[in-house]
Amino acid sequence: MIKQMFAKSAPQNVHGWERAASLAGGLVLMGKGLRRGGIFGLAELAMGGMALARGISGRCEGKRLLTEMEAKPALPSQRYSHMPMDSEVHSSDFTDTSVQMPDSTPMGNESRTTPRV
Repeated sequence: MIKQMFAKSAPQNVHGWERAASLAGGLVLMGKGLRRGGIFGLAELAMGGMALARGISGRCEGKRLLTEMEAKPALPSQRYSHMPMDSEVHSSDFTDTSVQMPDSTPMGNESRTTPRV
């Protein structure tokens, strides 16, 4: 991960104020960690070092992963998120047989018919 952060071929994804805030925050955390000491001081020192490295390099692996996740297409389970809920299907609006559901694409569980109440 450190090699990727300082690799010349990797694109920078931290710019402007975000980069400046990483530099300043990293320095503050490192200073607090050195003053505090102990295990919590060591944790602050480590977090400050990571923030400082992020600001110096202009690259953040976590930000890259989040950006890639946002760009991926929707999951197959989200395909039917526009379908009416079960309570909507069994409402009085659907008692008339001429009423059609907005999208009646079979999902595979329609082999048994359930009696309407």
